[in-house]
Amino acid sequence: MNISVVQLIYLGKKYLSLWPDKPELTHYFEDYRGVQSARFVCRYFPALAMFTVVMQLYVASGYPLGQGSISNAINALPQALVYGLFLLSLPVQALVFSGVKADKLLPPSLASWYHSGVEKVKQQFIEQGKHSNGHRNDNAIAKLTTYKPRYIDLAQLLQLTYARTE
Repeated sequence: MNISVVQLIYLGKKYLSLWPDKPELTHYFEDYRGVQSARFVCRYFPALAMFTVVMQLYVASGYPLGQGSISNAINALPQALVYGLFLLSLPVQALVFSGVKADKLLPPSLASWYHSGVEKVKQQFIEQGKHSNGHRNDNAIAKLTTYKPRYIDLAQLLQLTYARTE
């Protein structure tokens, strides 16, 4: 689909939040490592960018050596900002790439597995009957029934499956 960059970022954020944090998924889905890496980058790189800028300005100022001046720090400001902006761009890139991945159609083999998984979830839902949050699960299962599933649909199926087992 043709969607804007901002929509891709929001889709990537949703995709990362939907994937269950279960290490056993590594054996079945190659995307799990990418999701974990993107989560790591989004969580820690903004702080790393700030630390990098502050430390570069501090070291460039000369204060650690006892010869500090504010003009030295101001001279080092452009270089520090470039490094900081680069590190800040990495979480945005991770969200964009996750959004692109979330919007891709599943390959045929994974799509057939997806459809059989949706059918199993429907059967379990019918067998167990409606519980206290049945209406919400019924809506979630209805949303999963798509003809051409995408990776975000797979993440929703996995999230629903693991939410039901816990």
